[in-house]
Amino acid sequence: MSLPLEGIKVIEMGQLIAGPFAARILADFGAHVIKIEPPGSGDPLRKWRLLHNGTSVWWAAQSRNKQSVTLDLRQDEAHEVVRQLIKDADILVENFRPGTLEKWGLGWDALSAINPRLIMLRVSGYGQTGPYRDLPGFGVVGEAMGGLRHLSGEPDRTPVRVGVSIGDSLSALHGVIGVLLALRHREQNGGAGQQVDVALYESVFNMMESLIPEHSVFGTVRAPAGSSLPGIAPSNAYRCQDGKYALVAGNGDSIYRRLMERIGRPDLANDPELAHNDGRVRHVARIDAAISTWTAEWPLDEVLTALQAADIPVGRIYDAADIAGDAHYQARDMLLASTLDDGTPVTLPGIIPKLTLTPGQIQSRAPTLGQHTDTVLDGLGIDAPTREAWRRRGLI
Repeated sequence: MSLPLEGIKVIEMGQLIAGPFAARILADFGAHVIKIEPPGSGDPLRKWRLLHNGTSVWWAAQSRNKQSVTLDLRQDEAHEVVRQLIKDADILVENFRPGTLEKWGLGWDALSAINPRLIMLRVSGYGQTGPYRDLPGFGVVGEAMGGLRHLSGEPDRTPVRVGVSIGDSLSALHGVIGVLLALRHREQNGGAGQQVDVALYESVFNMMESLIPEHSVFGTVRAPAGSSLPGIAPSNAYRCQDGKYALVAGNGDSIYRRLMERIGRPDLANDPELAHNDGRVRHVARIDAAISTWTAEWPLDEVLTALQAADIPVGRIYDAADIAGDAHYQARDMLLASTLDDGTPVTLPGIIPKLTLTPGQIQSRAPTLGQHTDTVLDGLGIDAPTREAWRRRGLI
């Protein structure tokens, strides 16, 4: 069965997270991804987090289904190789600081002249335009400027970060959406390519829900609220008898009534002032106190069993060990068994979204550095003596 992006050629010139994650998603669904890395060192992600035999195990997830070609993009011959690759490419993914590709003669104007069908995904901290475009911008900065960091943590304490590079990953997802839209446009409008300009801060900002509409109408500056969800009640983390926490979302009107009945508070269930969310928000402290009093009497597993039986959304806080042993993760193919280059077993995250007719696949392991350099360059007509000369110069 063919994959939905089979026949789509992607050149990945990104490093670390945002660009490469976008290219990985495309690769999972059949795109042919050629990743360009610096000779000798490769993508810095190869050395991030925990290493096995000198290479990050994160690499096994982030670079699956890709080919690796080494090119020193600071040298003129490498620029010509990129131009050759672009001639029949569908997508270029890059996350350099704006202006970098232009400095090398590889900007949009130059590359689209070579290939008018090219779609160019450009991920950067602040976007390709605007007064901040030239500033360096990593995910942490984008998360702060996008409004997320201000809302993270407890009131009156130092703002905390989410424990993953969420700004980069959100940018990758927005980038994939943009690429798919551009592919559709190209299909419907005579084959014209275009740029997809994704800024990290904007990808985070797009998740901020009612933050700006509320500020514009009420002058409200939303503040951090710990584990609760301000303006929606009840929705919080409640401590159980064994010291663990149950996450309870009782914010639907009928769900709220069932929740109050289940915890033995029919008075709160039938109070007309609490029938709808706006009334419950005004009395959220009283509602949270009632739920906390009940959960404190039972261990977490019994709280989960009781509330699930009443059809109330409730869950536990999962760590990596919980995920690895979870039957639902297994049943949904979200934990995929694979191996590293030396045969060491490794579990990789599953593929989403789940398409019923053309689901994504892992077709190849993450490449070693430069594993496909000779194959790709040979396909461009660059002969073995030239490649060897380039190796001696550190070009590849």
